[in-house]
Amino acid sequence: MGSRLLVPAILLAAWFWTTSAGIVKSYQFASPAAVLNEVTALAQSGDLWADVGISVERVAIGFAAALLCALVLGTLVGSSRVAERALDPTLQALRAVPSLAWVPLLLLWLGIGEAAKITLVAIGGFVPIYVALVAGIRGVDRKLIEVARSLGLHGAALALRVLVPATLPTLLVGMRIGLTQAWLFLVAAELLGATSGLGFLLTDGQQTTRTDEILVAILLFALCGKLSETALRALERRAVGWADTIQA
Repeated sequence: MGSRLLVPAILLAAWFWTTSAGIVKSYQFASPAAVLNEVTALAQSGDLWADVGISVERVAIGFAAALLCALVLGTLVGSSRVAERALDPTLQALRAVPSLAWVPLLLLWLGIGEAAKITLVAIGGFVPIYVALVAGIRGVDRKLIEVARSLGLHGAALALRVLVPATLPTLLVGMRIGLTQAWLFLVAAELLGATSGLGFLLTDGQQTTRTDEILVAILLFALCGKLSETALRALERRAVGWADTIQA
């Protein structure tokens, strides 16, 4: 536990020293005390919990939609050569499209409401999960399939008893990366046309040249992303604890 806190402690000490010694001006980088005061003020007014709550809600809905779509398309592409030839080239090409490139189209199609923001988050979360699932299905040992079929497993029974456990470790890794991507895409979604959320807090701080507010938003993004990633890691350890890996 101590080693995990070593780097954050060093960064915090460097932050405190550079701001208190005047090496970095307050209008360029707020001090830890100023950031703490801003967090306290936002928490007391209720704006902090409202902004965090709406951002978490957007990520949760978008990530759930991304997971559902990735499970369907990834299973289809990973288990069918015909589907792979028909769908995979297009989906792989979409991976190269930057998050901000989707914003103009989504604004035209869906407006500036919640649908556009959640859709952008879902796009960000979809690709890593899809890629990981396809790779996991293709990486299943053929011998496992042959042995299972020789034991009388077919169809749904084969999928539940062999394919799901075999692909689960890879899928969970893809989910962790996809959740991180969802938070990254949320920033792009909330920077444009949002009136609430952590991205709005970030934009408001930039427009009013308040570095304390900007840093609060950045730290909250980091905290929310870390907590959600830690939750998925815990789920991964519980779900694939049977795996004989070097870490185990």
